[in-house]
Amino acid sequence: MQASQDVIRSNGRLGSLSTIPGPRGQLLLGNLMQLDIPRLHLQLEEWAREHGSLYHLRLGNKQVIVDSDPDEISTIMKARPDTWKRVTEIAECAREDGFIGLFAAEGDEWRRQRRLVMTAFDPAHLRGYTPHIRLITDRLRRRWTERARRGERFEVRSELMRYTVDAAAVLSYGKDLNTLEDETSELQSHLLAVFPMLYRRILMPFAYWRLVRLPADREYDRHVAAIQHLIGKLVKDARAQLERMPQRRSSPSNLLEAMLIARDDDGSGLTDTDITGNVFTMLLASQDTTANTIAWTISLLNRNPQAWHRLVKETLSVLGDELVPRDLDQMHQMSFAEACANEAMRLKPVAPIMALEAMQDTTVRGYAIPKGCRAYLLPRPGAVEHESLRDPLEFQPQRWLGEDGHGTFPKRISTPFGAGPRICPGRYLAMIEIGMVLAMLARNFRIAELGAKDGAPPEERMAFTMCPSDFRCRLTLV
Repeated sequence: MQASQDVIRSNGRLGSLSTIPGPRGQLLLGNLMQLDIPRLHLQLEEWAREHGSLYHLRLGNKQVIVDSDPDEISTIMKARPDTWKRVTEIAECAREDGFIGLFAAEGDEWRRQRRLVMTAFDPAHLRGYTPHIRLITDRLRRRWTERARRGERFEVRSELMRYTVDAAAVLSYGKDLNTLEDETSELQSHLLAVFPMLYRRILMPFAYWRLVRLPADREYDRHVAAIQHLIGKLVKDARAQLERMPQRRSSPSNLLEAMLIARDDDGSGLTDTDITGNVFTMLLASQDTTANTIAWTISLLNRNPQAWHRLVKETLSVLGDELVPRDLDQMHQMSFAEACANEAMRLKPVAPIMALEAMQDTTVRGYAIPKGCRAYLLPRPGAVEHESLRDPLEFQPQRWLGEDGHGTFPKRISTPFGAGPRICPGRYLAMIEIGMVLAMLARNFRIAELGAKDGAPPEERMAFTMCPSDFRCRLTLV
């Protein structure tokens, strides 16, 4: 394929979509009926190995290019938000369900929200929230200690989702939701229903639910209504807090307060929809991506004893008698724990597909891409097949530390948080949470069992993010 692109460039002409190779489809539906939704990322990666790092799909009336070249992915991501945006269905579904926050917003709507959200998640603000994250991490330790004493085999991913929601809630809303200890809380079940349905609707050839509501859609409506009720209470409580403590208007203590203050200021541009949408978005994004990343990291460590023992040694050296990292200064000393997380995200990116849409006519690698064409970006193939990496399919966290014999430093080819103007604003919070849990686990527990009932490692499954299909664990105490 590279040779054909060189010919196109040398002739000074752009190729058309129809000249890009790809899997053969049906006459009317194209490749639509070939899609294997629960394993879509694996299917797209398999087609990339067969047809090359740039290939073409037709999904009904939608034209799609699929690109897995790291350099081109970086170029496309840096061209947002002016040339590329998220596919239209994401914003439409988010708007009708009430969570058109920073993740789904585009254009001016995105720009007016970005500064406040990015500021709330910058390293300086996060340092002040670390004690709260430490408290929540210690709750998780106590919970797992009791499970270990009972010899209980438990579902790790659901526990981690409760943990990440609690941690993000303190930062974003100033509320300790404590879903970890509150077994009666239904918030988790409501949140778990959102991403799978959003994923399903994005891939539907037409928006049937706007014409008829199936039982699954009515159940989804109930989940969304319950979350919106909680958000309404959070906003009401935050407004009341600002009225009782007006001094906070000059120094807001969380993202929700900052947005409410900006909403009340003339010329801020923020709307009530912006506020509720970002509260909804933070609840969703906090639970899924970070929790799945921690789960995949634990799974890879369990399958690589040498890396696990090195993590244990580092954690004991840094923490001493502490059971959980005390502060960011301690965490900054745990470079191998951070390397483990980065290596896990290279091998098991929880966002293995980025679906974008061209906002104007553009070009990609010598081909003319018309406005409205979709681009599915696959970050993993380039990160695990790059010729500069030694043993690229192996879990080797030391490659992130620049240790001799491990090839090119992989940061350039592994971008789990995206790149360019729309890089993930919560990346620093995610790394703190991941590091806290890894250190807590290595300091206090041994992994006795992990994986499916037959002992097999968890399988990859797509439900908007990539999650482990069966991730049960039994721990023992150190």
